[in-house]
Amino acid sequence: MVFVLAITSLLVILSAAVVFCISPGKVSHEAKETAKIFYGLNCAHRGLHTKDLQVPENSILAFEAAVERGYGVETDVQLSKDGQVVVFHDENLKRMCGIDARVSSKSWEELSTLKLHGTDECIPLLTDALETLGDTPLIVELKPVGASYRELCEKTLKIMQEHGKRWCIESFDPRIVRWFRKNAPEVLRGQLSRPPKNMEGISYPPALLLGNLLTNFISRPHFIAYEISRYPLTVKLCRAMKPMNFIWTMHPEHDIKKYEKENDTIIFEFFKPAPRFRR
Repeated sequence: MVFVLAITSLLVILSAAVVFCISPGKVSHEAKETAKIFYGLNCAHRGLHTKDLQVPENSILAFEAAVERGYGVETDVQLSKDGQVVVFHDENLKRMCGIDARVSSKSWEELSTLKLHGTDECIPLLTDALETLGDTPLIVELKPVGASYRELCEKTLKIMQEHGKRWCIESFDPRIVRWFRKNAPEVLRGQLSRPPKNMEGISYPPALLLGNLLTNFISRPHFIAYEISRYPLTVKLCRAMKPMNFIWTMHPEHDIKKYEKENDTIIFEFFKPAPRFRR
């Protein structure tokens, strides 16, 4: 009897600990206004780029195409060697620019001369992208590669504050989401994640924590942006707590109607859905 009680007590404690760790944050009054903008919105992943990259990802051309069709946009930012906020996804320039070097090892002057995937398109600054995007709803993923995450957060926030309220941030790094929780609670913030086995460049223990949303206690995100996959149990539990739910990255072969019913915002690529799926 004592053994059963001990096991039961341990299970209750463990369950409570898991719930504490995965619980999302409460959306502030200011962030609620932004949440309404993203509710039911289809967002073009890295702009409305093409699979052959003749319209390259994260290019001005891809942003113009998304604006023309009325989509929201998801994009990525990181810092150049000289601390400029540039729009680029990969840590390395090789895939998109043919140069085997880290973005963070190049100054903005050097990066500005590179062409994206053999086209005439260049790597834009975040400020350049915003000029094209105007009031288009924008999801900004912060990627703290090769630099202080605090510096990236501070500089991105300063730039985005001039962009009104039609934007939100997300990151795989819970420290970044936490920074916005502490320093800009009015900004809608999200935790990016995917199943632990799909985490790239991360050792298994932290991948296990991140993939199961067990770091939410650090950042208390307003929304969860999870990869299209089978959700781990902890992710299902977190979703049951009713945060905003973003999904990435939807392709034409996915069951679109299914994901529209289950999510508040969809990040898509390589097809052209309606700008909104819910109002």
